Amino acid sequence: MRTNYKLKISTLFAVLLFAASAFAQDEIRAVTTWQVQKYDVDVTLPAGERDRATACRATVTLKNVSGKAATSLTLRIATNAEVTSLKINDATNEFRASEEKVSPSLSLNRQVARIPSVAAGATITATLEYKFTQKDNSGSASFSPLGSQLLPSSYWYPTPNSWFFGRGPDMAPVRLKVNGAPKTIVSAGTDAAGVFDSKLSGQPFFVSGDWDVINSNGVSVYAPKGSADAQKLAGELAAIFTSARDFAATYLGTAPQTPLKIVAVHRGAGFSSNGVVLIDDGVFRRKSIDSLTAMNIAEAATKLWIGGSIAVGGEGYGIIREGLARYIATEFIESKYGKDAVDIERLRQRNAYAAIARRDGAMMRISPLDDLYYSSVANKGAMAWRLIAKRVGKTEFTRIITDNAKDGSLDMTELRTALSANSDLTDYLFDQITNMNLMIGLPQVAGGDVKFAIRNTGIVDATVNVRLSLAGGQMMEAPTTVKAASFGEITFKTTAKVDRVEIDTDKLYPQIDYSDDIKPTETSDSDPLLAVKRSFDIKKYDQAESAARLVLRSMPRFDDVRVLLGRSLLGLNRFAEAEKEFNTVLAEPLPTARSIVWATVGLAEAAAGQGRNDVALTLANSVIASDTDVGASFAARTLRNKLGATTSVDASIKTFFADFDRAAQANRKAELDALFLSGEATKFAGGISGSTESWQSQVRQVDRVGQDTLLVEVGLNIRMLTKEAESGMAIYRLARVGNAWRIAGVEMFEVR
Repeated sequence: MRTNYKLKISTLFAVLLFAASAFAQDEIRAVTTWQVQKYDVDVTLPAGERDRATACRATVTLKNVSGKAATSLTLRIATNAEVTSLKINDATNEFRASEEKVSPSLSLNRQVARIPSVAAGATITATLEYKFTQKDNSGSASFSPLGSQLLPSSYWYPTPNSWFFGRGPDMAPVRLKVNGAPKTIVSAGTDAAGVFDSKLSGQPFFVSGDWDVINSNGVSVYAPKGSADAQKLAGELAAIFTSARDFAATYLGTAPQTPLKIVAVHRGAGFSSNGVVLIDDGVFRRKSIDSLTAMNIAEAATKLWIGGSIAVGGEGYGIIREGLARYIATEFIESKYGKDAVDIERLRQRNAYAAIARRDGAMMRISPLDDLYYSSVANKGAMAWRLIAKRVGKTEFTRIITDNAKDGSLDMTELRTALSANSDLTDYLFDQITNMNLMIGLPQVAGGDVKFAIRNTGIVDATVNVRLSLAGGQMMEAPTTVKAASFGEITFKTTAKVDRVEIDTDKLYPQIDYSDDIKPTETSDSDPLLAVKRSFDIKKYDQAESAARLVLRSMPRFDDVRVLLGRSLLGLNRFAEAEKEFNTVLAEPLPTARSIVWATVGLAEAAAGQGRNDVALTLANSVIASDTDVGASFAARTLRNKLGATTSVDASIKTFFADFDRAAQANRKAELDALFLSGEATKFAGGISGSTESWQSQVRQVDRVGQDTLLVEVGLNIRMLTKEAESGMAIYRLARVGNAWRIAGVEMFEVR
């Protein structure tokens, strides 16, 4: 027994020693040796339509910030970058390439070089010559005659610290030149003779394409060529950008001087950096701006400071870069569109967080490698800053942010020091997993009082409002504090019947479950949309209607639920009532893009149900042309075909698909590949080549979604080798390159 006891002690000591060693290694790895001072990148785009490689020359100015002399340099870049030379201070240097496994699905190419000793605080330049190859086009990287783009998430430029570094990715001023582009180039900063110079901290990126450039309110809006409503929408988008910038200045000081640009793209929407924000080109084919686009622009305005003119780094940097930026942007939405609109925006953020709340980690510890990272630091982060602002007072909170940003940097250490009087709350929000669930019980009537049991499962006290909805439409509301990990009680003086009671009406606290905030219980889901959708999906339209009306009673601006209410009414053949709901959605200041197109589909179906086929077709065609949501587009196409409507089909389109059928059926790979844009739908094309026994396409409908871009609906009868004959429908995206059509994407392929 004694020997066994000693063995256990020895084992425990070894484990602790290993843990201490591992912790020390983590601390060593966390120390930054090289800090980027500037990126200077020259890119030469592929010359031929089928070329997939771009030649690059990148000079990175680096400062040794380790506090001691450095004799080695490690640079990281994508594995599809082939580095041919490395120079240190213009002298050729040997280097060794190796793979750095970031995750099971991602690796980086690591270049390690021994260099002459560089004193602490000194700077060097590292110049790499390399080729960056992109086989398949994506939102992060694409080469195409229609337009090319390279965004930071493709890891296309060299940098010393990983993009997943625990203290944040490398950010610095950028000089960028793109050569050989037949299209317009857009990047951050000022443009002088094709050279972009951005003084704010950022990462190298660019997009190219054909646009109508509209200057409005000090913003350059790059709208799709020939967009009918471009001028109006450009003005609205620009107004959001400048208004959000002015609003953010109240928190962060004088706005940085940099050009503001809004760029319509087919891929990569949502990315922003130093005054450039990419939005979906479908925005210009809809009649109003959606909530996601407005939020992306507002966050882009805030990030002119956060991560731009104000450096953000250190452990937990995402809580500031993503969370604080989202908090300020959401406050702007409230100032511009009102409390009702922002309540729904916060509901969407809350629902996004609730989906991962039970498996979330502490925000100070998670990294971009975690699949829940952005749902956590952006959404829970925004909730955390809002809760802190509520605790300390908005004026004082704004002062704290402004004062700490004056030196040009923000990190969690200094902000937490400034908020040290509320360390109980900040420690919980930032260092702990979410363990709070706020619950309220059914009313207990006693004389002229009504009492409610309340519970807080979290490890901090929660100060919240409790609201009663009384018979006759009256409301009563009172604040209360529920102690940590304990029960409580709240009493109201009333003899009226209580229809509904809700705890934390402002939804200040991140919770693991929001469904028990209300009594009587309305749904078992934290996201009330799911309760409505569950009945709708199984075509129990009467139940879906009831569930939707229950949700809308307390959240009348919840457009996603109102769309489902309208669609349920359609299922019950109550067309006039459905139209009213859909028109209410379209009148909202900030509905989702999905709500916009589904409400339009709903109006089309309601019109068709009442015999107004011309109206129905006009609405259906607008949904298809908006190219926003696959399901809505399919529903619109189904309705159009049901009504027997046709669109004009140019002879060149029929010829194109006749050529496609011949090449597919003959299994002539080279001929088939030539009908696709390079880098597009490569797996689809490869699946046809050499595997086709018969292939017949019948062009049914053609819809224009851009000056030189079409969506073509095709009926298919095919037979692949070793399979039975199949039939169905495909939607191809066709683009004109010179005088020829090419397939630029397969949007839908339904055969069986």
